[in-house]
Amino acid sequence: MTENVGVLGGNAHPKGVERAVIAPLPTVYGDFHAVGYLDHDRGEEQVALVYGDLDTLGEGDVLARLHSECLTGDAFGSTHCECGPQLTAALRAIVAEGRGILVYLRGHEGRGIGLLAKLRAMKLQAEGMDTVEANLAQGLPVDARDYRVAAEILHDLDVRSVRLLSNNPRKRESLLRHGIKVAEQVPLLIPPCEENLPYLLTKRERLDHYLPHLDDHLGAIRAG
Repeated sequence: MTENVGVLGGNAHPKGVERAVIAPLPTVYGDFHAVGYLDHDRGEEQVALVYGDLDTLGEGDVLARLHSECLTGDAFGSTHCECGPQLTAALRAIVAEGRGILVYLRGHEGRGIGLLAKLRAMKLQAEGMDTVEANLAQGLPVDARDYRVAAEILHDLDVRSVRLLSNNPRKRESLLRHGIKVAEQVPLLIPPCEENLPYLLTKRERLDHYLPHLDDHLGAIRAG
């Protein structure tokens, strides 16, 4: 796939995403291409990490991860959530597959409520609320994320069918609505720790995330 740089830097769209740049990105996991986008609808910059040949990326069912931005987990190593380990596991899985894509979705901090609101929610959780209650207590949506931009990025990269690395049924539903086939939903299960177990249980019980491995951990706690 060749990079098309125009007046605005990439593939121009009246609305939606515009591909602006493709750059090599060597990482500790493998050598990726970072494909940068401008999201004109929201005024944000987005990035997709592609492993393998860009020209043949869209052939067949592509292993893909839509990863929501999480500064505290991805950058600071917070154990409040499993976001950092999921990011690492997804990149390793894509490299092991030999090709794939990770769309890193900026503007998704705190399930879309923003960094400061997320920190306030974390404070409320420390005082006894779960993640759903903490968002609602601030008058905010439980989950404000929109995966439209991820679908547009996949379309731009000629990806039409994915094997989706996710435990979240809403990601699958959103991709389907935006014209991306989900051939398979591949669980991305991270062993829980003491700090994130309540958070993960809320995701399973109130947000319908597929997290069957929590039962083994709960059984071990009860047995102990």
